[in-house]
Amino acid sequence: MAEYETDPTYIEALEWFVRMTDKGFTSADRIAFDRWIGEDPSHAEAFQRAEMLWKRFDIVVPEYRQLRASGRIGRRSVVLGGFALLVGAPTFYGLSRNGLFADYKTDVAERRSIALSDGSMVELGGYSALSSEFDGRQRRVVLHRGQAFFKVAADPTRPFVVQAANGTARALGTQFDIRLTGDGAVVSVIEHAVEVRGHETSAITVGAGWQVTYDSTGIGPTTQIDIETVQAWRSNRLVFEDVPLRQVITEIERYRRGRILLADSTIGDIPITAVFDTAQMDSVLVHMAETLPVEIINAHGYIAVLYRR
Repeated sequence: MAEYETDPTYIEALEWFVRMTDKGFTSADRIAFDRWIGEDPSHAEAFQRAEMLWKRFDIVVPEYRQLRASGRIGRRSVVLGGFALLVGAPTFYGLSRNGLFADYKTDVAERRSIALSDGSMVELGGYSALSSEFDGRQRRVVLHRGQAFFKVAADPTRPFVVQAANGTARALGTQFDIRLTGDGAVVSVIEHAVEVRGHETSAITVGAGWQVTYDSTGIGPTTQIDIETVQAWRSNRLVFEDVPLRQVITEIERYRRGRILLADSTIGDIPITAVFDTAQMDSVLVHMAETLPVEIINAHGYIAVLYRR
């Protein structure tokens, strides 16, 4: 493998190239791409390498070329497949993850219980990362990726605040769960209450048995939850009820090594209702292919591609 193929800028250029082949590529995306190209001369050079890769992959990946010729798979899927093989899947996967310098981390499919210095307990879900910043005035925790369950020790003089994406959750009691979702998070309260503040929004109080989601647009309405369902991941189960496929994939990736890519962005809207055993995630994609209107390339590989049947 050439040295440049492990360069994060090159990987980012490949991702831009794939996005540009999607029919959903918008004028706003074009503006963002032009801005990215103009940020550094190395970006244009990396993108040229990505274009050169497009010219090579038809030879390197004949099975994808045949699928494309048969009409069973689109150009974007072929590009993704070629990138997966030519760039090197482990590198592509590793460079796409964050939380590299977190205080506490879990690997894929690993759960970990952590005792913080104040006596609070944290349970990290699969492929999650967290840091703590405690001083004499406050207890601050940053959830970099994934999901965490908190059981907070009482300390009236120092509030316990969790920063997750572009919002915060301040403990008003003891037990709650936070799961990152793209540019936001879902806060589920198991016991007592939590004060949740989103991006440039007023704080709201969420009581036990209720859940709230926030993202870059603000805080959504509170919804009642089944606590056992929310906490199922702590017993090696992932439970989904009418959840969009793209969100399901995000969760699955924390319990299965590798990336799952959508060849068609509309596939991500398919609602999923299912219960998955986190110890048997290798069979999940095969199950999806059997029950959903999708087909999968490389279902057991490091990079799998889903496209509409």
